[in-house]
Amino acid sequence: MGDPKRQRKRYETPSHPWIKERLDRERVLMKKYALKNKKELWRHETQLKEFRRRARRLLAARGRQAEVERAQLLQRLNRLGLLPADAALDDVLSLTVEDVLDRRLQTLVYKKGLARTIGQARQLIVHGHIEINGQIIRSPGYLVLREEEDTITYSKTSPFAKESHPERMVIEQAKQGEAS
Repeated sequence: MGDPKRQRKRYETPSHPWIKERLDRERVLMKKYALKNKKELWRHETQLKEFRRRARRLLAARGRQAEVERAQLLQRLNRLGLLPADAALDDVLSLTVEDVLDRRLQTLVYKKGLARTIGQARQLIVHGHIEINGQIIRSPGYLVLREEEDTITYSKTSPFAKESHPERMVIEQAKQGEAS
């Protein structure tokens, strides 16, 4: 049967725990994106650091393998919706953690108007009311691919799928109120 794969931390904690500027910045992001805890924020910051580290290494590298890796990195970031198709490697260095947080399923559900608040978007996802390509996703931190973005809907088995659901009516009225 073999040994199970070792679970590793997917985030790096800050080097110093009490830097006021960082704490203030994190507090604003936690509230804006309705994150459960700092670990979620640190995970996306670490992901961004890894993209930027690879880009810096590839900017300095020469050769055919470096070209292949450059194309793969840019293609990956394009698929995630973080960069446009015609982006250069320098554009990777200008990405911010907010760019990554904007690609979370939780944020996109809110921006598409499927939820009144970003907190409600998180609840709908965790409770299994949201699907992508017919597949229920229960992770609010799921990074949505560019081609999946248009397929975010209410789950077919969810009560929210009915147009007559009371909460759907409230959400629709809120949308119309914002439009006028």
